[in-house]
Amino acid sequence: MVEVVTDWRALPDRLRGAAVAIGAFDGVHRGHQAVIATAREAARALGAPLGIVSFDPHPRRWFQPDAAPFRLMTPAQMARALEPLGVDRLYLLPFDGEMAAMSDEAFAREVLGAGLGVRHAAVGFDFTYGKGRTGSPEGLRRQGAALGFGVTVCDRVDDPDGLKLSSSAVREALKAGDMTRAAAILGRPFAIEGEVIHGDKRGRTIGVPTANVRLGDYMRPAFGIYATRTRLPDGRVLDGVASLGVRPMYALDEPLLEVWLFDFDSDLYGQTIETGLVAFLRGEETFADLDSLKSQIDRDADAARAALARG
Repeated sequence: MVEVVTDWRALPDRLRGAAVAIGAFDGVHRGHQAVIATAREAARALGAPLGIVSFDPHPRRWFQPDAAPFRLMTPAQMARALEPLGVDRLYLLPFDGEMAAMSDEAFAREVLGAGLGVRHAAVGFDFTYGKGRTGSPEGLRRQGAALGFGVTVCDRVDDPDGLKLSSSAVREALKAGDMTRAAAILGRPFAIEGEVIHGDKRGRTIGVPTANVRLGDYMRPAFGIYATRTRLPDGRVLDGVASLGVRPMYALDEPLLEVWLFDFDSDLYGQTIETGLVAFLRGEETFADLDSLKSQIDRDADAARAALARG
């Protein structure tokens, strides 16, 4: 399990001295994984732990508090995504007024050097840091040399077929409902994790009980119906079909993920589930009456089972 550290100040020696990859790493997509792989090589060469330096909240949220929701994962999802990559430690540093005001030199000296005691840092080719984003990969390399740690700058990595590997490319795919492309960039289906809340229980009246999850700060994928796989707190993974959006026939005040888990009938209220959006089936629609809606739900369930059977 990845150990999560939420500060850089006054750390015990056992939490210092890692080889790290630095960045927002929202999505931990395949481009991020290439930077992490470079840090992993350095960690092995140095006999050091492998660490990730990231931030919570995402710096974009700090500087643009009114920006539309954009996150691709929660911190808990990030930690789980990092585990199979061999990461020992996630330094999830608070991005607050103090961090936002640091110059690039101060960030390198106080956070990476004095605070974390990093032995090596890997960053992407477009990495920036410090107040006004004045720090560059080459600047970090110079600062690292003065502070006693090495720096590797990773070139841009794209798929051989030209697929762009970036968080923005994931968001573009999700907005278009292209879950295949999003999964190809991420290396796994995009997934929404959250606590199951009480809804209006309308689905139960037509034999379709749903587990409802707020979207929070997640980027809004295309509204519509999805084939899904949901991980329960006990580790089981269940197939299902979900509505994501504002449900125009029975309008919601805010977008919601409503998941119908196949062959499941237990209480999940208050529990945290994670639902992967495997395939986009159709957009949101309004139906003439309840019978028409029920017939469409049956067709959606059949389409979801078929899509999930294909992989």
